[in-house]
Amino acid sequence: MPDESIVPLIPSINTPSVSPTPTFLKHQAMDSPRLGGRKKGKAWVLILSYVFDWVVLIAAAGIGYVLGDVTPNKRPFSLTDLDISFPFTVHETVPLWLLITISVLAPIVIVAIISLVFVPGATAPRNTPKALIWKRKLWELHTGWLGLALSIVAAWLITNGMKNLFGKPRPDLLSRCQPDLANLSKYIVGGFTNVSSNSQLVSADICQNPDKYTLDDGFRSYPSGHSSSSAAGLIYLSLFIASKFSITLPFFAPAGFNDAAFSAFPSRTRAGVLTPAPNSFELQARGNTDQSPSPVDPTMQKQLAQHAQTVAAVRRQAAAPPLYLLLIAILPFFASVFIASSRWFDFRHHGFDILFGFLIGTICAFFSFRYYHLPISQGAGWAWGPRSREKAFWAGIGSFSYATDRVPYTYRAGDEEEGLDAIDEYGRGTGLQSSITPGSTRKAQVPEDHVQDTAYMGGNGT
Repeated sequence: MPDESIVPLIPSINTPSVSPTPTFLKHQAMDSPRLGGRKKGKAWVLILSYVFDWVVLIAAAGIGYVLGDVTPNKRPFSLTDLDISFPFTVHETVPLWLLITISVLAPIVIVAIISLVFVPGATAPRNTPKALIWKRKLWELHTGWLGLALSIVAAWLITNGMKNLFGKPRPDLLSRCQPDLANLSKYIVGGFTNVSSNSQLVSADICQNPDKYTLDDGFRSYPSGHSSSSAAGLIYLSLFIASKFSITLPFFAPAGFNDAAFSAFPSRTRAGVLTPAPNSFELQARGNTDQSPSPVDPTMQKQLAQHAQTVAAVRRQAAAPPLYLLLIAILPFFASVFIASSRWFDFRHHGFDILFGFLIGTICAFFSFRYYHLPISQGAGWAWGPRSREKAFWAGIGSFSYATDRVPYTYRAGDEEEGLDAIDEYGRGTGLQSSITPGSTRKAQVPEDHVQDTAYMGGNGT
């Protein structure tokens, strides 16, 4: 029988949990490599895999730089095309150095501040070791930076490759070109000859500007690099802020919701496992519905009371976050819109070029955020945990998650379990002693040598 001292201190409520009741291997089998337990001395493999992720991103950024420096294809144009006849803006509203500062450096600093100051938040028990707190802070910082780098590098690589591939003239091309009008006939490559120049296309060879960079850059209009880069960095930052500060549209909790599972260190939360289903508990906590007698039929009265109880519980499941937090989260998005818009009134890009570049950055931002973080409305602001050491570099066919070990139906203990000072025979830690090395491996089924832990998810322990 489990020790009654570790039974949750709240009344048990018979409601289904989010996942099957976890079970734990006895300590004799916890560290067995055959059973998928933690293997000592293999931490460097996991660390190396994330170092390699950064190497891949750096290499991708280098490829993007090379692609951006290639001489672009140069699409033929008309000397009377008004869309490319705008003046050349010498002083841009958002020059390159300012773009990097706002879209790259500022998000790096803000992600670091949020991760180091606000993580892990109020859900961490007071007796949580400082080392475990800092481990979580640094992990959230690492994933925050890794997602930001993935978003920016992906947008950078895609945009630079497309710019030189399409070679679309900028709105100020004719100001950069300095065309050789005296020998116009030599450069005609399309349209009708011996007619007005309105029907003729000329090649880029007609341009006599000696500044090669300025001339080549005049054929890099599509898509907008400022738009894609600003969206990739700043929209990612908006998503990160919204996630960490729980800024989302109010939503219904999923069936079997258990808020203790979303705390900083769930396995350290003993009395914090509250009711999974708020339909009845919430009313008991906030006040019962009116039970005054009514002349209505008793059966109808019971149905009305149940209906009122359900409606009250549903409306109290969520509430809108404060508007000042919404403003903080959306400010980076507004900044990205301004940067993209500046390319229009600086005559650097056509409208479609700006919109498409912004779309590239937006897709990269959303993908990169979800690649490393839980959904904003379902993840309580946390990043996904690290990969399993056994799958640090490769999982193979038939593996549904990089977080699981290779033994079927098992998943490794999270960092919150590993941070406990001691783990008893039921897989739970007291945080008061240090006598047993953590290394639990959970299983979805209950073999003969397993002990079922009903108190872990709020059971009565009997």
